[in-house]
Parts: sequence; structure tokens; C-alpha cells
Amino acid sequence: MSTVAGDGFVVASGNGCTVRGEDGRDYLDATAGLWYCNVGHGRAEIGEAVARQMSQIAAYSNFGDFSTRPTIDLADRLVEMAPMPDAKVFFTSGGSDSVDTAVKLVRRYWDVVGQPDRQQIITRTHSYHGMHVGGTQLSGIPVNRVGPDDDGSAIVTWDDPQALADAIDRIGEHRVAAFFCEPVIGAGGVFTAPAGYLEAVRTICRDRDVLFVADEVITGFGRTGSMFASGGLDPDLVLTAKGLTSGYLPMGAVLVSARVSDPFFSSPGLMWRHGYTYSGHATAAVAATVNLDIVEREGLVAKVAESATSLTAALLPLRDHDLVTEVRSGSGLLAAVQLDPLTLAQDATLMPRIMRNMRENGVLSRALATGAIQVSPSFVISRAELRMIASAIDSALVTVGSRRTPSMAEDDDLLPHITTDELGGFGNSDARLLADVPPHHGS
Repeated sequence: MSTVAGDGFVVASGNGCTVRGEDGRDYLDATAGLWYCNVGHGRAEIGEAVARQMSQIAAYSNFGDFSTRPTIDLADRLVEMAPMPDAKVFFTSGGSDSVDTAVKLVRRYWDVVGQPDRQQIITRTHSYHGMHVGGTQLSGIPVNRVGPDDDGSAIVTWDDPQALADAIDRIGEHRVAAFFCEPVIGAGGVFTAPAGYLEAVRTICRDRDVLFVADEVITGFGRTGSMFASGGLDPDLVLTAKGLTSGYLPMGAVLVSARVSDPFFSSPGLMWRHGYTYSGHATAAVAATVNLDIVEREGLVAKVAESATSLTAALLPLRDHDLVTEVRSGSGLLAAVQLDPLTLAQDATLMPRIMRNMRENGVLSRALATGAIQVSPSFVISRAELRMIASAIDSALVTVGSRRTPSMAEDDDLLPHITTDELGGFGNSDARLLADVPPHHGS
């Protein structure tokens, strides 16, 4: 808190991939808010639909047999989209709610089917599962993890299927409720699972009768270039939020397989004792519906798949900075520029200075848990804007003293080139950035 006390950046408006601060400047939003603004800022179509719904009925409790038509219609749509057949939908207010809902549900499920000892949940190193109590108990990010060592959770290496199998066998499959897995680890540093990993862990869970929970709060609704990154895995639960509404209103959803939902629907008198005041909020459901309409109408998921190559091409030259140890990309519009952990540990001011310099050069980003720079823009981003993000990172690294290898410093083709025509008049305040970028002839 001492870092931000008395010093704030106030966002006043947004349009597409840019936001305008109260300082009157435009800034390219490299993170889509907090991974969520998939369709871009300033979509009047969503706001108008929300206003119409609010003038009729803003919301009503969805407890018991109560509901509203927008909520029912959205649930039906998500069932059709779900990466498993015959799903049921439980609406939440956001990603952390979705995680905690799943924690309670998988444990309650095993109790209902007569295996109450199955309480243990396994997650992976680097994993992030929200900031509620349940999610922080599962966290694979050490600084986020709270709770005693015997809190009913265990962590395995993020990229090794055998580590999961060994953990289940060590704990005893009769005690393991579920494996929570981000198809692409997000806030923990943007780690894409090795080829075949997801299929292998899904098989391990199936063979040992452990529920497979896909945490797609970040990846769901197109972020990786497919509607769901767990497609083809037949997950037992899918956790969503962020891209469901593109952040226009808070909402999440847990997609529940028939296997997990059936005991609750087929047992008279059995109650699922869980719910939130704003579960299935009617106006949020309208925002989600129009957001998904835009995604489908404009072909934005396919655009993400097409943009992935351009994002990688823009960022890879940054590897030649001595401060950069790795550029992680390749899963749609998700990437991270990893800075040297030893250098960051020696200078706590380094990352804040880099973020500040990027902001001064017209690009907003944030640091991830591993000390990486987050890149996860809106789906409507252009190739020129992707190159602008790379240029801002490059400039910030140089400003804090990072040195490029001779090949990078001498070869103009290695750095991205942005023309004012490509930017479409992004903002006069960024002219000095464009002048500093050498030409580039790649994609």
C-alpha cells in the first residue's frame, strides 16, 4: 500500500484497445483490463442492452425456483457451448466465486455419492485460483497461498503428468476429490502446458476416478484461439468468468457435467446449500449475451488464433535483452516477458520503474507473480498495436539499463516497426515512441 499511497492513475474512458486517462492521454491497454475485456472497451451495444434490461427488471434472486428470462436464456446458451455434454450451469459473481463454488461442489459431490473421505484437492505449481479463501488455499503461487499445510490441498509440478499420478497414489485415490487445472496458467506467469500434458492428466484423473476441474476463468470464451481451452478433454467442471461479459458487468459461471449434477437432481430432498445474492443477475446475463453475440458475429475467436503468430513475432526479439530470460507465448493472445528473477530480487524498484516507463510511453501493463510483464490484449487488437506493446517494453528495458546483444542492437529487422498510418492516429502523445522504433519487415 505504501507504493501507491497518494499516487493514482485514473481511467476516464475507453475505446477498443485503448483507454484514456484523466490526464487526457490515450494509452494502449496491453492486459484487457485484468485479462477480461475480450471485445474491447466502449461497446455501446452492450451498454444499451443493459440499460433496456434495467428499465424492466435489473435483477431478482435466483434461489429456489426463481429466475429471470435473460438468465435462463444465457444458461441454455452456455450449455450448448460447454466442452462437455448435458452440462448444468451455476452462475457466480466472478472467477474467485467460481473457484470456491467448485471447491464446495466437488467435496459435496463425493459425500452425496457415499465417498465422504474424498476431500483432498490437487493443484499445480504457479497456479492461480482466485483470492477467496478456497482459491488461496489451492494457490500454487507461494505468496498467495494461505492456510495450514494440512488444509486438504496438495501441489504438484505444473508440467509433469507423472507427478500428478504419484501424488494421487501417495495420498490414496479414495481420499482425492479433484484435480484443479488451468489449461494455460495465467496470473502465475503464463505457462502453456507441454504437448500432450492435458490429455495425460485427464487420463490419469479418469483412471483413478478423480474429478477433473478446468479453471478457464482466464482462457474461457476465446482467449487461446478456441472457445474453451479444455475442448476435447470432457472436464467434470469448467470454471469461467472474465470473458463471459468482457468485464462489462461482474459475472462468472461454473459449468457442471452430468456426472456431478445428476445426484443432486435425482435425490429427493437433497439440497445444494450454496448461492450468492447476485447469482444469475439478470442485467449481467444480458451483458454476457450481447458480449457473446459480438464475439461470434465478428469472428473474434478465429481472430485470436490468427493474431497469436503476430504477438509471438512482436515479442520474441525482446529475448535479446540481458534482463529478459524468456518470452512465453503461443497460446492465443496470452504472453509474458519474463525478467531475470535474480536481478528483480536485488532491486525491488526495477519492475515498478519498468511499468512506469511503459505507461509514459503510452502502454499499460502489469507484473505477474514470476516477475514477468503481462501481455493479454483485447481480441480486437491490430498487428500494429501488438508491435507497439513490444516497442514500449523494449524502451522501458533500455531505460532501466538493460543491454541488448550486439545482434539485436545492430540489426534493424529485429525490432518491430510501427507507422502512424497503421496506428490510425493513436495519439500525438506517442509520436516520440514511434520515432525511436527501427524498421521491421516481419509479420
